[in-house]
Amino acid sequence: MKVILKQDIKDLGKGGDLIDVKDGYARNYLIPQGLVAPATSKNMKQVGHERSVIADQLKKERLTAQELAARIQNVSCTIAKRVGENNRLFGSVTTKDIEESLREEGLVIPRRAIQLADNIKELGVYDVAIQLHPDVAASLKVWVVAK
Repeated sequence: MKVILKQDIKDLGKGGDLIDVKDGYARNYLIPQGLVAPATSKNMKQVGHERSVIADQLKKERLTAQELAARIQNVSCTIAKRVGENNRLFGSVTTKDIEESLREEGLVIPRRAIQLADNIKELGVYDVAIQLHPDVAASLKVWVVAK
């Protein structure tokens, strides 16, 4: 069955793409969830208009993400944690801790955008990647200090 994607779907395509999926998958999941529309001539004409609207929206989102990335580059977070022997933390620094620290700085970043490579379990300075947009990423300095 040919369908038109209404939004980006991982492993299927980008919003506005015309794709071919199995009938049952389209009827039972994609269409009821509102993720796709059947590929009729009326819907094809509407998609042409929506593509330009979506392109404008994505451009605005990317610009705001770039502005936010520039602000993040100028910020560093300090997180105080309890420390045991050999400067090892009780527990670890999590994305929730980083999110709260950024919120105190006035930056609202969703937790799923913060990408920790490994658990932070020792004192020190760490670079943490923040994926704000598929094309825009920022690096944040996180200082972990003793409480």
